[in-house]
Amino acid sequence: MPKDIAVDKKGRLVGRPAMSDTNMLLTITVLVFFVMYIAAVVFLGGGFSKPQSFLNILNNNASLIVLSCGMSIVMITGGIDISVGAVTGLVCMSCAVHLEQQGGSILTALLLGLGIGLAFGIVQGFLVAHLGIQPFIVSLAGMFFAKGMTTIVSKEPVRVTSESFLAIKNIRVTVPGLGSNNKLGAYVPAYVEVGVLIALAVVVILFCVLRWTKLGRSFYAVGGNNQSANMLGINVRRAKFLAHVLCGLLAGLGGILYFLHVGSGDVANGAGDEMNAIASSIIGGTLLTGGVGNIAGTFFGVLSLNTIKRIVSTLGFDEAWWSNITVAAMICLFLVIQSVILMRKNKKQ
Repeated sequence: MPKDIAVDKKGRLVGRPAMSDTNMLLTITVLVFFVMYIAAVVFLGGGFSKPQSFLNILNNNASLIVLSCGMSIVMITGGIDISVGAVTGLVCMSCAVHLEQQGGSILTALLLGLGIGLAFGIVQGFLVAHLGIQPFIVSLAGMFFAKGMTTIVSKEPVRVTSESFLAIKNIRVTVPGLGSNNKLGAYVPAYVEVGVLIALAVVVILFCVLRWTKLGRSFYAVGGNNQSANMLGINVRRAKFLAHVLCGLLAGLGGILYFLHVGSGDVANGAGDEMNAIASSIIGGTLLTGGVGNIAGTFFGVLSLNTIKRIVSTLGFDEAWWSNITVAAMICLFLVIQSVILMRKNKKQ
């Protein structure tokens, strides 16, 4: 358990959990992103220099930001959830079928998506926290189940034509002071989709929860050392259960945001998002061993991951394997950094 967590006379957790390591990893992640993006603007120019180019990273990855936040919470407790991408696909397909073929409303589709994510979180959280099954095995089963259920809901793509849904999907929020001139010389204001606002709200809320609430500190304590946390009176099972429930709920919300962005259900929706979420969390400074992580770092991890992919594509390496190789190299770099920090931490202890 991190040394700067203590218990006051009333048995409450106080202190900041491993903030020195967390801040160090966060600083590295933020610096890497800004250096990488500034270098892209200077040497590649073009689209990178336009404000809308940056905002499009957010528009295209609002769902991934939410999924990565949920993944970070589970990883902070020392677990993992590889079902979030499949749950995203299931939510997309279920909402599409509900709206297009069953005459559902926006509200019922929203409740359906959140309900699916919450159900996965509760079941997987119970199996991990109360039955002691390894998170990887549980979430692996959840991933296959979600993929199978997506195919059962519909094998064919379902595009939603509901006017009320399209009205929400096409909402564009103008960002004051940002914009650029098009080829005709007309000024075009920069914008973000409604999903980005929801994703940013999730980041802010979870950042506050992890940093300033007892629940957040219990997540760090459990990930740092289960036995020490238990000796301090922390309900380890409850913390792990709630971490998976929260991750499942965020997977449902991420599926809704994905659905709002693409406007259809497809068996390929969300494919690989679980790996992107894990990669974003690692790049953002969340340790695989648990106990250290930061939601702000995860947010910049998503930005860094997608910026490097776009840089590779802009350089002319359009084949998918070049992006995969670059991302792999980036993950290895941050794993090495994490290992160095862990060695330094162990020496101090």
